[in-house]
Amino acid sequence: MKKKIFMLKKLFRDISSSPSPSNFDFGPILNFYYFKFENNPQKLNRLISQYDENGIPLNKSYIDVQDARLHYYPISIGQYGLAVFHEWLDNKREKDQLQFLKIADWFKNSSIQDSKLGIYWLTDIPKPEFNVYDPWKSAFSQSRGISIGLRAFQITNDSEYYEMAKAALKPFLIDITEGGVSTGIDNDIIYEEYVAASPTRILDGAIFALFGIYDMVRVSKGLNDHDTYLLSKEIFDKGVEGLLHWLPKFDMGYWVYYNRCEIKDYPTNDPCTIGYLKLVIAQLNILYHITKNEKLNTYVFKFESYLKPKNILRMYIEKYRALKKLNRL
Repeated sequence: MKKKIFMLKKLFRDISSSPSPSNFDFGPILNFYYFKFENNPQKLNRLISQYDENGIPLNKSYIDVQDARLHYYPISIGQYGLAVFHEWLDNKREKDQLQFLKIADWFKNSSIQDSKLGIYWLTDIPKPEFNVYDPWKSAFSQSRGISIGLRAFQITNDSEYYEMAKAALKPFLIDITEGGVSTGIDNDIIYEEYVAASPTRILDGAIFALFGIYDMVRVSKGLNDHDTYLLSKEIFDKGVEGLLHWLPKFDMGYWVYYNRCEIKDYPTNDPCTIGYLKLVIAQLNILYHITKNEKLNTYVFKFESYLKPKNILRMYIEKYRALKKLNRL
């Protein structure tokens, strides 16, 4: 019953949800992020439960996780950090800058350094739907660390933040089977939000990963750091090429899949929610403005056309079946 109430509340929020406003400033100075996140925990991540002594958010676990302890979740910490950074841009208050730098220091101090894998962050909470029970890597976390580190570097001119962001690129070059956050070869590469034993291919996470990488493209180009610019541009371009390869496979003909997961026993048909589809449309629109690739623009209009009552009803029937199979109802 608890799970059903939780999901029912989520359904009502989903119907009225919309993504944060988009930002189309792609210059060498990182101002607002690609979405103008507002510093409101209910809008950033409803799983944020409280903050530690340094003001770093702590998440509660999701409804299907038996371990109910609070934990550090790099993805939501990064999103909160960007929201604080936006407050600082708007008001130039010293307290906002100091809070943002505390978050940047959390990323610096909690990073794991490896000669092969560079720098990465782990999330220590299970993801039962993907059979993940040990601390896991994430391309989305890497992206957040890069975006936060580069903005901290631009505020302080402290090269440690820049070096952290550079080292966080390395896992994108390495397949998940070898400890990295990438899956696929040649033109079908996807950057994984949840690194598991097999590919999970979460659509919005793969695109968010590209935004952090593109932050590095912008900054390294502005600094005339030619080697880092070429590397980050290569990683970004491969990610966009892979996204274009996979977008037709996310297209249900009337809606969009949440993922293209290869985990054993994962539901074959798991459509995304309304809010998720609106987010993906906004992400693709931003990516189109970055790349000027008309294929992306085609999918923006195509996916927008799916937001019709009959399609929404059809989606929720399929979503209910997927949630039942995942033991979330």
